Amino acid sequence: MQSIFDAIAEWLKGLLVEGIMGNLGGLFNTVNDQVGEIAAQVGTTPAAWNAGVFSMIRQLSETVVLPVAGLVLTFVMTYELIQMLIDHNNLHNIDTWLFFRWIFKTFIAVMILSNTFNIVMAVFDVSQHVIQQSAGLISGSTAVSPDVLNDMQARLEAMELGPLLGVWLQSFFVQFTMNALNIVIFVIVYGRMIEIYLMTSLAPIPFATSVNREAGHMGQNYFKSLFAVGFQGLLIMVCVAIYAVLVQSIASDSDIMRAIWTCMGYTVLLCFVLFKTGSLAKSIFGAH
Repeated sequence: MQSIFDAIAEWLKGLLVEGIMGNLGGLFNTVNDQVGEIAAQVGTTPAAWNAGVFSMIRQLSETVVLPVAGLVLTFVMTYELIQMLIDHNNLHNIDTWLFFRWIFKTFIAVMILSNTFNIVMAVFDVSQHVIQQSAGLISGSTAVSPDVLNDMQARLEAMELGPLLGVWLQSFFVQFTMNALNIVIFVIVYGRMIEIYLMTSLAPIPFATSVNREAGHMGQNYFKSLFAVGFQGLLIMVCVAIYAVLVQSIASDSDIMRAIWTCMGYTVLLCFVLFKTGSLAKSIFGAH
């Protein structure tokens, strides 16, 4: 009779170990694959991310916003000329070089305005190159090896039935939180790209003010914001890479239950830090 109970217990232990390894193995595979997926998303330029949306944003910017930016530029340069003449001895002493300087500044402003999209795309090309270069280094250092998983399975097989049941329940809960984390990352990554499209659509207006000394802070701040949004992708990559390294402690920690709950804390921390990447990037580049 005792042998029958032992056989049933061993059968249940086998099921629980398989369930735990399925949950945690899927978690590790998700962490390993997630770095590459995020690198592909945040390292994509607006033109390559969605060609249809990019085409619509470009047409909207060039046909609707650009004429408004032209009016803004006309007002800014007219104000610049009047201010230039008034400041120089209140029209009593006028040098011809002032007009040549004004013409040169106007020419530069028109060139900047006519190449707004090229300038904006150049910023994201630079950030994309940096992210792609970092993705190779990060992905190589975050993978959980099969040997570590085999060692964890051996420790699970040595546990009793009761603790195994508790570990299975907790591993199931952790697997559920990983799905929630995927949703959070989806919202942040896609929200960042939509923010890029929104900023790109209005790019001509702040660029029209960039050459003026008094109104130029609008264009300068916009340019800083472009770099901040572009390099926010690198901060997202770093956050996920740090999380992936920390999660490896689940497989190497002797107390599996403690490691699982530690992973829960890491997951909540990652969600919080991902939401902070936008404001952190803007503070680094001095955008407001």
